[in-house]
Amino acid sequence: MSDDPDYRLLLRGAKLRITQPRLSVMSAVSDNPHAETETIIRAARELTPDVSHQTVYDALNALTAAGLIRRIQPNGSLARYETRVGDNHHHVVCRSCGVIADVDCAVGDAPCLTASDDQGFVIDEAEVIYWGLCPDCIEVRST
Repeated sequence: MSDDPDYRLLLRGAKLRITQPRLSVMSAVSDNPHAETETIIRAARELTPDVSHQTVYDALNALTAAGLIRRIQPNGSLARYETRVGDNHHHVVCRSCGVIADVDCAVGDAPCLTASDDQGFVIDEAEVIYWGLCPDCIEVRST
């Protein structure tokens, strides 16, 4: 289980009840960045074997709502989750294999992009997904 952040403190700080399934899901998301739900379920079950699909889904929803994890869903992809929250980073997705990587903002401060017309909104976040081919897929195509 990842020891990096103290998940108990994070849950307590978010005013969420500390449960073994939530701790296992936090660890699973941390250990598997940009993973889809099935991968998170498998990883959570390595830590808590009897955790149900529904419990993992409930934990993902609660942790996302509390801002402890982030849900991303590139076009045509299943929902994926990451623990990198609190910044306004973006993602790059390989069109061939689907691998996803983080891309820091060019400016750094949220929202890091300025809308040409904000329509009166106070914008606090911008989401950009870059699409292309990862280095491994480029190499495969060139051989």
